[in-house]
Amino acid sequence: MNTVIEKTSETDIDMRIIRRAAEIIRDGGLVAFPTETVYGLGANALDGEAARKIYAAKGRPSDNPLIVHIADLKMLEPLVQEISPVAETLMKKFWPGPMTLIFKKSDIVPRQTTGGLDTVAVRYPSNQIALALIREAGTAIAAPSGNLSGRPSPTEGEHIIEDMNGRIDMIIDGGTVGMGLESTIVDVTVQPPMILRPGFITREMLRETVGEIDVDPAILKKPDAGFQPKAPGMKYRHYAPKADYQIYRGKIEKVAQAIIRAANEKAAQGFKTGVITVDEHQSLYTDKLHRDVIVVSMGSLKNPETVANHLFKVLRDFDKENAAFIFGEAFSEKHVGQAIMNRLTKAAGYQVIDL
Repeated sequence: MNTVIEKTSETDIDMRIIRRAAEIIRDGGLVAFPTETVYGLGANALDGEAARKIYAAKGRPSDNPLIVHIADLKMLEPLVQEISPVAETLMKKFWPGPMTLIFKKSDIVPRQTTGGLDTVAVRYPSNQIALALIREAGTAIAAPSGNLSGRPSPTEGEHIIEDMNGRIDMIIDGGTVGMGLESTIVDVTVQPPMILRPGFITREMLRETVGEIDVDPAILKKPDAGFQPKAPGMKYRHYAPKADYQIYRGKIEKVAQAIIRAANEKAAQGFKTGVITVDEHQSLYTDKLHRDVIVVSMGSLKNPETVANHLFKVLRDFDKENAAFIFGEAFSEKHVGQAIMNRLTKAAGYQVIDL
């Protein structure tokens, strides 16, 4: 397939590109586009056959539900059976923005979009390119992250081109996204509401808004084989680099020593090896690693949002280096750290070593 690649920006949107992309969506095709979180791979959310094309392009399991994107609150009502007071409170506080809500779906939403479920995941993004595309298409757009299934999510134009060029009809390259971490997913069909995927909107922020809120236990543990995911990223290995990636958790001095031993052993055997750390810990590795070990900081502990923003890029950069092994530190699971560890744990295939 010949993929049309076009560049535009949030500050100066080329509506010629948006109109062409919207026509593709209306005709049942696929368009990748930026959101404030990561790049999405979009199709008409109300067209079951178009939704099937998303699964095929990504190599995504068909029981992994898609997120439906809207451009105003009026678009929500036809998609869902009811909007609870809790949902209204969350929408008023966090939409548009990086929060997805799970509702009971209406009959117009095909099961191909929902992964066979009776619920639908809906988000109102804040990225102006995404909003322009949805409005011009005149329909809600189903859009999971635009990576090949299992790979780190795309946060830059080159990432989405790398994964989807030749697989879909069009890519809108909007540069680097603002957040770099997928939306927080909250199930509002249960009481109290439940976080199914953590993100920049944290449990603490949600609790301040609606009071009691649960967290699904599947967030940081490997689900059973028969598990039925209610939201994207809950069941399958996700965000993974090509390398074997292991995470070490414990006191940082012990963690650094263990990582140094493991990385040096693999490098001495001739394997391209990487170490993931943060700015504050880089000195622990200075002059202690094999000369061929690549050490990368994800950001600063003083500003964990920088870690979240760089997470997927760092994993993809190690793929470019053909790293065979990666050893990294665990992070605190407070606030946005829960989202960081959720993504890293899945990227490592749940290989977390406690020291």
